[in-house]
Amino acid sequence: MYKNIIFDLGGVMVDFDPKTYLVDRFCNAEVEEQVSQLTFESEEWKLLDAGLITRSEANLRMLARAKEYGRAFEVQGVLDDWMHILRPRRRMHELVRKLKSRGYCVYYLSNIPEDVLDFLTERDLKGLFDGGVASCEVHINKPDPRIYKALLDKYQLKAGESVFIDDRLENVQAAFRLGFAGIQMKDSVGTLVRSLATCSVAIH
Repeated sequence: MYKNIIFDLGGVMVDFDPKTYLVDRFCNAEVEEQVSQLTFESEEWKLLDAGLITRSEANLRMLARAKEYGRAFEVQGVLDDWMHILRPRRRMHELVRKLKSRGYCVYYLSNIPEDVLDFLTERDLKGLFDGGVASCEVHINKPDPRIYKALLDKYQLKAGESVFIDDRLENVQAAFRLGFAGIQMKDSVGTLVRSLATCSVAIH
């Protein structure tokens, strides 16, 4: 019997779609690809998620590399502007509240920089979850198994009593290998609810 439902944040609880953002911003496939590699797909972004460098350090490094490719202007614009794409998914918030009302414990497990976590907590997430673990706090990113174990240890949870929901397949697979039930969130909340039902997690 599942007692704990664990959610990723970006791409699950909030919209986070860098690809669409860059397409809308530049309308040029070559520029989109270069800027994505220099920002969202960069090593600095992973280090930022893991809390191993500061936002200012990451931005300086990304801009320095962008200058080498003649993309400093475009990258600076993205770094100044990108956080507006983090739009809350209100139906997901409603789902979390329903799960809590049904007696489930709800947690988050997310690759996320400290400043973004603070922003989302203040704007959307305060009081929503029973707890959580962020990569920036434990200095480990999913799909490293240690971050899943950090959540289990912090709240004395059992993987076999927990369902993990993430938009990235590799993160779901990592959880599954540790004994979690795993659901990849691909589209609608309705689809997610049906997937939860297959795990005997009742919403209504």
